[in-house]
Amino acid sequence: MPDSTPPPLFDEAQAAFMQGGVSITIAACSAAAIPEQARGGGCRISPDRRRLTVFISSIQGEQVLRCVREHGAIAVVFSQPSSHRTLQLKGRDAAAGLPDEGDLKRIAAYREAFAAELAPLGFEPELVRALFAYPDSEILALSFTPCAAFSQTPGPRAGEPLRSGA
Repeated sequence: MPDSTPPPLFDEAQAAFMQGGVSITIAACSAAAIPEQARGGGCRISPDRRRLTVFISSIQGEQVLRCVREHGAIAVVFSQPSSHRTLQLKGRDAAAGLPDEGDLKRIAAYREAFAAELAPLGFEPELVRALFAYPDSEILALSFTPCAAFSQTPGPRAGEPLRSGA
């Protein structure tokens, strides 16, 4: 029987971009359609690119986590400040859990990569690190299956479904 699983919504280069030193914003809405957002602290993507995990402070992201627990819908935006290249992924099955083994190293590497991305723009690495100065015990992993992906880079193609190489 042929495999009817659709291909991943993003390619390997886009996965590398999302796991690099980019700004990560996690958003969700309450049942009353009130939007909430929080800063993400890194990303892990499954080898088959069908599952995505972003890391969030349980304190700073309390409202986002509450919304996700209500219905599982999530949107995550990955944006490179130096170029404004931006990707958005959405999911309907988000759930919070504890980070996997190795995730704390991944999160630390993300913090350094994001600090390096912002340094040429005039932001001191210490300031960037302070944005993520929460204890490891506060970190939760929000995992979901992307069901939609969009290029959100400013310009005529902003909002179009993501395609390879975007």
